[in-house]
Amino acid sequence: MDGKDQASICWQLLLRIDSMVLTGMISSEEASKMRRLVMDHKVSIVDAFTDILQKKDAEVLAELRQFSYRSKKSGFHIVHICTEMAPIASFGAVASFVTGLSQALQRKGHLVEVILPKYGSMNLNEVQGLREIEVEYYSYFNGQLHGNKIWTGVVRGIGVTFIQPLYYSSFFNREKAHGYSDDFERFMYFSRASLDYIVKSGKKPDVLHIHNWQTALIGPLFWDIFVQQGLEGSRILFTCHDIYAQSLVQPEKIALCGLDPARLHRPDRLQDSSNTHLANTMKGGIVYSNKVVIMSSTHSKGRIIHSLSHGLETTLNMHKEKLLVAPYGFDSSAWDPQKDKILPENYSADDMKGKAVCKIALQKKLGLAENSSFITVGCFLSDLSDVDTENLREIVQNATKMGVQFIFMTTGEVTSRHKELESLQVKIEDENVRFINRYDETLSHLIFGGSDIILCYSLHDPILQVPMKAMRYGAAPIAITTNNNNGLRHFPDHDYETTKLAMFINSTFGYLSFSQALDEINNNPSEWNHKVLDAMTKDFSWDAECCDIHISAYTAINSL
Repeated sequence: MDGKDQASICWQLLLRIDSMVLTGMISSEEASKMRRLVMDHKVSIVDAFTDILQKKDAEVLAELRQFSYRSKKSGFHIVHICTEMAPIASFGAVASFVTGLSQALQRKGHLVEVILPKYGSMNLNEVQGLREIEVEYYSYFNGQLHGNKIWTGVVRGIGVTFIQPLYYSSFFNREKAHGYSDDFERFMYFSRASLDYIVKSGKKPDVLHIHNWQTALIGPLFWDIFVQQGLEGSRILFTCHDIYAQSLVQPEKIALCGLDPARLHRPDRLQDSSNTHLANTMKGGIVYSNKVVIMSSTHSKGRIIHSLSHGLETTLNMHKEKLLVAPYGFDSSAWDPQKDKILPENYSADDMKGKAVCKIALQKKLGLAENSSFITVGCFLSDLSDVDTENLREIVQNATKMGVQFIFMTTGEVTSRHKELESLQVKIEDENVRFINRYDETLSHLIFGGSDIILCYSLHDPILQVPMKAMRYGAAPIAITTNNNNGLRHFPDHDYETTKLAMFINSTFGYLSFSQALDEINNNPSEWNHKVLDAMTKDFSWDAECCDIHISAYTAINSL
């Protein structure tokens, strides 16, 4: 190949990178790194991309990332095997976590990909370069091999593989992603099919990252069946987002994916501690993983093991040396008052003048009295809200007598829960209160920007990340309680194995009830402002503590 041809291929690659930026497949920061990669490795990269014209952008992107990974040899190759991912399949806390953490990891030089079921209800418009792989592969289930189709694409800069069962086509071609009597069989099939695909494709990831009970059986599947099929260098990290949902099943059911119930149904393996005749799927994930990360933005390791384990205390205590606790993060590129294009005026901890402008704009938009000195309180209520509405009514009515303004916004679909809130709206009927009975993304930015306090149903909010966004926007997150007249009682947890976020939010805002927060604003404004400004400067994004803890877990298990 002469110099002209080499230059041509390099330029084709560089122009493809331009295209990826323009179509939103990658960020400008990643594009800059990729361009440097092309320029620094011209000879070897030309040899790897001689057939670039025949490939789609998604394929080229995946190969560039693989090349980057091989050239650095310092980052980890991580494969998430999960059942949801934002924004294409968002059903709970896992969705935003997988996308947010994966993007953060890639920004730090790691190669990350995701394997998902191909749901019939999936929003595929968000997938760049979606294509069906022209090869069928087989996976074991219920004593036979069954065919699957593979689809690939890129979601927010992350390579994604979708598995579509052929014989069991009804498993994921349904109106909802979960909530069916055969959920265990569906996700067990997906777990086994994911491992069969990884072996078939020749991938040798450093880490298989699994989530919740839905893919917890990958732990025993890996060690009992797959570790000897070319995955000897891989390790398992299990992230638990919901300890309460454990999936108890008849032991014989785990034989469907090729596991031996007699070998696994033991107290130190999958046998449930309380219901000894049943197998506990999540317990299997904890026992058979190299590291376990429990997601909690407010609780310590000790509190989780001894008070919030939902029957798994013995198992967690037995495996406590491999147990870590991590907080959730949020997308700091989309939620930053200094750069937020939705706000009428930007502001930062160094210059807060714009926040007063945002408050006036919020008051004007909602027809509230316009005065930047009025205390304004925002509140986002979802289907997960566990709020005593009578207590909330009393809080609001006591505060509005002092001129405090409230803006309530509901999130998600209209439910009976929202009807209860509509009833609350009728009971209050105050000129200082506004209800928005739908989720409006644009207005939510203005609520954060214009509020002094954000009332939270909990300081642990894995789905909307309201407390972290509130702190970033200079609004204090104060939790609502159901057992006292003042608002929150969220006692700090002094366990030494507590995340930085938990320590900060508990010690700064977690001990305050709503009435105490109002008293501090009115009677000790300098101390209050110091807290708010300090919170604004903290980085609780996906790139910070959440990412760091997971990288430390990957590092630890990779040396095993």
